[in-house]
Amino acid sequence: MSCELPAPLQDLVTRLGRLPGMGPKSALRVAMTLLSWPEAQTRELGQSIATLRDKLHLCSRCGGLSAAPVCPICADPSRSRETLCLVTDWDSELTLERGGFYRGQYLILGGLLNPLDKSGQDRMDLDRLTSRLAEGEVQELILALGATLEAENTASFIQAFMQADFPAIRITRLAQGIPLGSEVKHMDAETLRQSLKYRQALQ
Repeated sequence: MSCELPAPLQDLVTRLGRLPGMGPKSALRVAMTLLSWPEAQTRELGQSIATLRDKLHLCSRCGGLSAAPVCPICADPSRSRETLCLVTDWDSELTLERGGFYRGQYLILGGLLNPLDKSGQDRMDLDRLTSRLAEGEVQELILALGATLEAENTASFIQAFMQADFPAIRITRLAQGIPLGSEVKHMDAETLRQSLKYRQALQ
């Protein structure tokens, strides 16, 4: 006869198991760890999770996660507004930012185009990109989308979009020190620094 978990514990294990990379055994280990914590510590964690959406915003300028309506990077007057680095997601922005070698602005595109079925355009935040470029401050758009087939397809799409609507803005991309098939958020800082420093013009 199998031993069934108490209903509250099973409910937590089921919910934890929905997290990326979290299988049933790992979820049970995490749940048991939480049970071993002091009650106050467990309740603090629960409260943090419960209020996560209330305390986080999408930055109105770059689309990144922030505790304020405008993130610290976009609000920093010392950062150049002449260069705008286009990244796929917030993870990629974090990876570039942790390197400490880029002092411009960012914008999160939100998705990439699938080269097979041409899907993904609905996830791309082209309205936010258009608004930022229309301000007239950006002189260079840096494509930091990675070196996957989806990234290459998206770069071609963005290039055509820019040539049609913003032909005066220079378009560059990270140098090809990034291996084919890799994503920006998985690159080490030195590879990204070199790729950014020796970025290539697309027009």
